Amino acid sequence: MLTINPFSILSGDIPSIAMQIFVIAMIILVIVGTVLDMIHKKNAQYFFENAKKAKQSAKRAVTTGEKVTIIAKTVASDILTSSEFCTMQRRTAHLLGMYGSIIFWVTSFIMIFNYSTPSVTTPSILPLLWHVGAIMTCIGGFWFWFVIRVNVSAEGHPWYHVIFADLFVLSLLASQSTALLWSFTQTLGATGWSTLFFILFVTSNIVLFGGVYWSKFAHMFYKPGAAIQKHLAEADGSRSNLPEPADKPKQFGLGIRREQPRNY
Repeated sequence: MLTINPFSILSGDIPSIAMQIFVIAMIILVIVGTVLDMIHKKNAQYFFENAKKAKQSAKRAVTTGEKVTIIAKTVASDILTSSEFCTMQRRTAHLLGMYGSIIFWVTSFIMIFNYSTPSVTTPSILPLLWHVGAIMTCIGGFWFWFVIRVNVSAEGHPWYHVIFADLFVLSLLASQSTALLWSFTQTLGATGWSTLFFILFVTSNIVLFGGVYWSKFAHMFYKPGAAIQKHLAEADGSRSNLPEPADKPKQFGLGIRREQPRNY
């Protein structure tokens, strides 16, 4: 199962070109949804205006070398290793979901556009990574959903308490869970179950990529820019127009970490 390309087998029923058109359509949906989200929330306008204010209130000029160093450190720390998360649980779950999804999407793209016909042999590493990526996402995502979510772990809501903001994580988990189930039943030759899970896989992807405007999907594109801008503002002294940290001993500000936030 782990080394079998499910898209190659699928090409017996659905032409490769149809799969490729679907992928392109999903990419277009992400772009359109992100642009609409930027227009509606005025994120780009906010970032440019904030950068302009920071430049006016800067206390020192940051050299090009310093900017490059800050950007590199931000990418390595805040983006690639998610160091901004205050607990190891949240950080680990986030990294599993992030890298699992990236691996899954990249290998899906490669297999659909290059190895989606039985006549072309798929390198075994690609479907292996495809399955591993989906498993990583499911581990990190379900761990977050059932254990780490604030409204479950701190506010006492049951795990099945769903709000509209959960559209992204639920559709992401649905797409990769059904992908694994589709691949497994396809390998077993269970045609009925395989068809059902494939339909659910396609539907969840349409919801995931088509729901960018209403979900937190676009947040992935804003977050790196916000992190870089924050560290640049700290370097030039503007601090995003916020006051400098108080010089009081740290123990006066860490009371919230002395106990688990289970106050419901």
